[in-house]
Amino acid sequence: MTHLARSERDAFCDTLLAVGPGAPTLCSPWSAADLAAHVVVRDRRPDLAPGIWLPPLAQRLEDGQAAYAARPFPELVDLVRSGPPVWSPARLAPVDDLVNFVELFIHHEDVLRGDEQRGPRRVLSDRESRALWGSLSRLARVFFRRSPVGVVLRTPDGRSIHAHGTTELGTVVLQGRPEELLLTAYGRRRVAEVEVTGGSEPVAALWDAPLGLA
Repeated sequence: MTHLARSERDAFCDTLLAVGPGAPTLCSPWSAADLAAHVVVRDRRPDLAPGIWLPPLAQRLEDGQAAYAARPFPELVDLVRSGPPVWSPARLAPVDDLVNFVELFIHHEDVLRGDEQRGPRRVLSDRESRALWGSLSRLARVFFRRSPVGVVLRTPDGRSIHAHGTTELGTVVLQGRPEELLLTAYGRRRVAEVEVTGGSEPVAALWDAPLGLA
């Protein structure tokens, strides 16, 4: 069976090499090199992770990431491709798929859609799509926990997730393929191919709300 995170990592690295270090990403102002450095830090430098949440340590995280981003780009991409170090539990395929597949997918799309144009650039396998839907099913209530309106996520083939209960403002339905709904949940709605229904006021309230994992 395909190791999803490994396949996605290799595809991500191939894209990085194709677009080059200065290519734009959806994580502006980060370039492709900055995003690659972020992945390397995530894989290899757990000691820097507290800088994400603790402002006094943020500069140390930024410095560590900048040091990786300054490396020759092929060397940096090789570090991304090699994945977690031997001491990491993520070297095990099931753990890697659980903790890294979605992260790599999102950042791969950050590069592929870095031109800010809406819609997909590739076709995913059924297994990849199922894995993304499974992740969305587990995390949907977390993503939309601060929504002021009800939220239903729906695929074209009729699967649905009630991500947030209805409120006095009503309910918004987001319909699209699992990968497009996941991108929306991760704050990439401007490039996600999703059909939105529910009325102008509820939709505006949803988009104004702080969504995502933060």
